[in-house]
Amino acid sequence: MSTLLISDLHLQPQAPGITAGFLAYLERARGAEALYILGDFFEAWIGDDLLALGDADPSGHAALAAEVAQALRRLAESGTALYLMHGNRDFLLGDDYAAACGATLLPDPSVVEIDGQRILLMHGDSLCTRDEAYMAFRAQARDPRWQAQILAMPIPERLALARQLRDRSGEANSNKAEDIMDVTPDEVVRVMREHGVTTLIHGHTHRPALHPMELDGQPARRLVLGDWQPTKGWEIRLEAGQPPRLRDFPLDA
Repeated sequence: MSTLLISDLHLQPQAPGITAGFLAYLERARGAEALYILGDFFEAWIGDDLLALGDADPSGHAALAAEVAQALRRLAESGTALYLMHGNRDFLLGDDYAAACGATLLPDPSVVEIDGQRILLMHGDSLCTRDEAYMAFRAQARDPRWQAQILAMPIPERLALARQLRDRSGEANSNKAEDIMDVTPDEVVRVMREHGVTTLIHGHTHRPALHPMELDGQPARRLVLGDWQPTKGWEIRLEAGQPPRLRDFPLDA
């Protein structure tokens, strides 16, 4: 049986083609042993209570979240284990939404055992330590006290804040050197050594690749998932006795 890993779909009402492609992907995923979604599943997430709004949410975020949750639950009920992880866009995603999807919310990082091999799963943003401004924001955004303050705000204010943060992030990134927004090699080695693994899988950078490494004299590897576009998705497929396969595929609804 296959284990599937995806990341960086950035689902949002303004990109219905990616949503439709993802829903079709879930139908093809039936029969997989597990599906891992490693962060930035949604372009923004303002709190699990968004689901309660239903059609009363004019932005369309609640309807999107409900449609995706229902599709994921159908896959879970068919026998595929589902796992979600926070990203830098959807760090407020919580256990309530994971439960609505029939999924388990994993901490970032997490070590899982697949086909007898220990694999480190991360979103990947914490590896970009040269981006000091982002790392400072990340520390704030993961602070439970800051999160509680945000979740106490009325939903319209949270939606406005999410738009503001996206705009600010896009403007800041446009002025950063490319290498600053990629992972720091020394941090990759440190975190893999800390967790005692020779395989790391992450997303975030939107630079899909398989990076062979050497770690303490042993062969190792870092696999990076790509971000989904209106015409193309990315996955890593793990199958018993086979090397990990990173591939892109047409995103057809």
